[in-house]
Amino acid sequence: MRTLRVGIASYEQVKARTLAIARGKYKPAPGEPKIWFTSAESFARVLSDRNRALLGIIAESGPESLARLAELTGRKKSNLSRTLKTMERYGLVQLRRGTRGSIIPRVPYQQISLTLPLSKPGLPGTEAA
Repeated sequence: MRTLRVGIASYEQVKARTLAIARGKYKPAPGEPKIWFTSAESFARVLSDRNRALLGIIAESGPESLARLAELTGRKKSNLSRTLKTMERYGLVQLRRGTRGSIIPRVPYQQISLTLPLSKPGLPGTEAA
């Protein structure tokens, strides 16, 4: 089962960690998050109950276009397009072009695991930056 690991960290912490990785001063461990949100609120907005249900529909039905996904969900294509583009930026969905310019959404993970710190400790790798 493929699991996407996500974490919560400030923009500054994520930037410092990324720079440390790029400089070769830090190598992420296999279980560390791959995707970072700047707050629990931003995580909750992107992965709301409605959007998680959308991911489930995509994973189960494998729609061949946004038009078909709109039929399955009852949501407007324009709304789906915006939502899916946001989710794509976070790596939650993959969007590819089909025939005649259709957009085909896919969900590459079966579950999402959130690492949520109870305090604001530094991220691994940010000490070296």
